[in-house]
Amino acid sequence: MATREFNSAAGKMTKFCRKIIHVNLRWSVLERAAVFRRLFRLFWERFLVCSIRIPNVKYRRLSARRSGSSPSVQALVSGGGDDSFPTTTTSYGSGYESDSDLVSLKIGALGDCQIGKTRFLVKYVGDEQEKTSLQMQGVNVMDKTMRIQGATIACRIWDVGGDSNSSDQIPIACKDAVAILFMFDLTSRTTLNSVIGWYSEARKWNKTAIPIVIGTKFDDFVQLPLDIQWTVVTQARAYARAMKASLFFSSATHNINVSKIFKFIMAKLFNLPWTVQRNLTPGEPIIDLF
Repeated sequence: MATREFNSAAGKMTKFCRKIIHVNLRWSVLERAAVFRRLFRLFWERFLVCSIRIPNVKYRRLSARRSGSSPSVQALVSGGGDDSFPTTTTSYGSGYESDSDLVSLKIGALGDCQIGKTRFLVKYVGDEQEKTSLQMQGVNVMDKTMRIQGATIACRIWDVGGDSNSSDQIPIACKDAVAILFMFDLTSRTTLNSVIGWYSEARKWNKTAIPIVIGTKFDDFVQLPLDIQWTVVTQARAYARAMKASLFFSSATHNINVSKIFKFIMAKLFNLPWTVQRNLTPGEPIIDLF
């Protein structure tokens, strides 16, 4: 009798164990399916990002005209308190049709959150332009239009948010860009340390864009102790040299080096006869050119 009860109990236990094994196997299959589903979704999103067709960047090298009637290249970029372009005869060559006079440029802007990146760009494009900017998840697209006589330079700036959700926007912001701004907060060493990581990610998608390292909030930076300022300056210059990039300290609040940075980019792109002065004076906004 006892043996029969034991065998019955053992049989029930075996059935129970089989059910547990079956459930575990089913769970394992579901978990693997979920992992494969997430991997497929990740690859698919990457494929979509990389396959988005962005219009090819189109720009012409500015050439000097022989006649004396050409306008000042100051018209290229508004002054905004920075040194002006020289009043030379540099402009577009004659003979372009209206469609060929349009020059489209793309600039990417990367950096951590809360470093004043968007405020810096708004200072350049203007409040009215910022109101009409295109805002998407993880990226903010702003436009700036400049004129040289009959020629129009349309500059589109891709401001990538610095949080983890915006990392997928790095490829689309960097691809075909003529310049990439790597920005950090001068009062935060953490954001400065992140610049190298942003640079490494950007170079995966664009190896030819002009790199510019920009330190923001210079007005707050000059309030820090001198030894801290010197440490930040030394580290920022070392990073910029490693990236083969020019370095600018700026302030959107006081419009320090905001327009000058974009003038520098335009001068390099179009071979304009305008140069910015190097400045390594302690206590002043650093400009270290590469």
